[in-house]
This record gives sequence, C-alpha cells and structure tokens, in this order.
Amino acid sequence: MAIDTPFYDFSQYLKAKFPDFKVQKISVNAGFTCPNRDGSKGRGGCIYCNNASFTPGYCDQYSSITNQIEEGKWFFSRKYPEMRYLAYFQSYTNSYADVDIAISRYREALSIPDIEGLIIATRPDCMPDAILEYLQEVAKEKFIFIEYGAESCNNAVLERVNRCHTWQDTVATVERTHKYGLDCGLHIILGLPTEERDSMLHSATEISKLPIKSLKLHQLQIIRATHLAKEYKENRDIVHLFDVDEYLMLVSDFIERLRSDIALDRFVSQCPPEFLIAPRWGLKNYEFTAKLIKSMNERGVRQGDKF
Repeated sequence: MAIDTPFYDFSQYLKAKFPDFKVQKISVNAGFTCPNRDGSKGRGGCIYCNNASFTPGYCDQYSSITNQIEEGKWFFSRKYPEMRYLAYFQSYTNSYADVDIAISRYREALSIPDIEGLIIATRPDCMPDAILEYLQEVAKEKFIFIEYGAESCNNAVLERVNRCHTWQDTVATVERTHKYGLDCGLHIILGLPTEERDSMLHSATEISKLPIKSLKLHQLQIIRATHLAKEYKENRDIVHLFDVDEYLMLVSDFIERLRSDIALDRFVSQCPPEFLIAPRWGLKNYEFTAKLIKSMNERGVRQGDKF
C-alpha cells in the first residue's frame, strides 16, 4: 500500500528532472574555505560548525575531486549498478574562491563519466555573477542546483552564531539566482541560540516568498570542537535542545506554513556519535521521516495548509 506523504519530497523533484534513471549525490570536498574562517568577514566559523561531523569519509580534501567521486561511485554502485550521480560540493563555501579556480573544480567533476550535474552548497554572500553566468551555460546541458545556507531569517540570531551575513543577503542572492534561470534551495537550522519558536515558524512564511525549489531543515546539535560546545559546557541554558516529539511538532507546524511546491530535502541531521554531544535521539533520517509522516497524517495536516 502506498504511503500518503503529506509534503512534497525532494525525491519527487529529482524524479521529475530524471524520469529515466535514478541519481545519487556524491559529496565532494574541493578544498574551499569560508569568509568567516579566513578573516575576510570573521574568524572561527559559525559557532555550531565542525565540518568533519557531516563530511563522508571518502571526502578527503587532499584527494583529487576525481578520486573522491570515483570512490563515491564505487561505494554506491555495489548496490545500485545502474545509478548515475550528482557531484555534491558540500564542504565549506563552494563558490568562495577565485572564479577561475572554482570553475575549474566544477569542470573536473562534470568531466567524470556518469556525472549528470552539480549541487553546490554555499553562502548567500559568496555567489558572484561570473559563477552564476557559467552555471547558467552549464545548465543548458547538465543539472545544476545551488544550496544556500541561510540558517535563519532572524538577523539577530545570525549575528549571535557568527554567520557574518544577513537574511537580506539571502533574499537578494536567491532572487539574483532565479533571474539566471537556476534552481536553488535553502538550508535552515531550527533551535539556534536566542531564536524563539514563533520566529522559527515565521521563517516558513518568509522562505515561501522566495523563488526557491527546495528546503533542508535540521535540528541544532552540539558538536564537539565547536565554540557552541564550549559555551554549552559552561552553561547548558544557552540553548533549548528539542526532544524528538517536540521537534516533530515544530517541523509539522513549520511545513503547514510552507508553500506547497517547495520540495523538502531533509528534516534532521545525523552527526557521527564520536562528534555528537547532544541531543542524542538515536534516530536515522528515514526513521524520523517515517515518524513525521505518521504524525502529520494522524493529525490530518499537510504542507501548505496554513500558507
């Protein structure tokens, strides 16, 4: 029996783009950094970020892009030999470099057999027109998708976590990307320090005003070797960490307020146990998604009901 999914899933978006075969993301560490790490905007990075906690083992910045992708292909092809792939530039800010250098890294990935396109994760204050122009040309032949890390719509919260950009930066860059005819999505973290529930839910309204195709959500986690971990050790009241049921309700309420044609790519982040301090839910992504679908169906709510 088919499961009634009460939201638009990103897999449905990809299936519409690739009706004849399945695609799998292969994460790439292309050796980029971030402007709030190298001093151009700030130091130390976002207070919650330890890049190693969400980078697959085959993503070694000292290995070539080609080697990383080939290793990723080998990993997935053992189970899915007919699979094709999208090179996912995931680690750090993947448009923050000299334009020629960035483009050369994209071209290397695109030159590899069975790579059907690129997904580029970056910041909204680090996307020059020259890269958008290049990607606009590539998109005539290959799949191109850009993920912008917005993290919050609340400027005070963004300042608190050392993002070093504003919500207005996100709005302007999403609109500029749309003018180039490129699909893009946002990433939002729920539960950042000082952000209240009403502010988080209001983000759904603000996000829905933008010409985006997808959204990733995840819960705030306290990760080892971050500034937030140090703060949390000194004072556990600096953040409110959700339990599973509370977060389920928050995400459900968020989705109700979200425009119905925005594809939802993720709801939780899975940090390796050796990096994670809290919260320790013991749930995999698909397990949380199953709980969310069940909860929303039992409550009779769907994406866009309160949009």
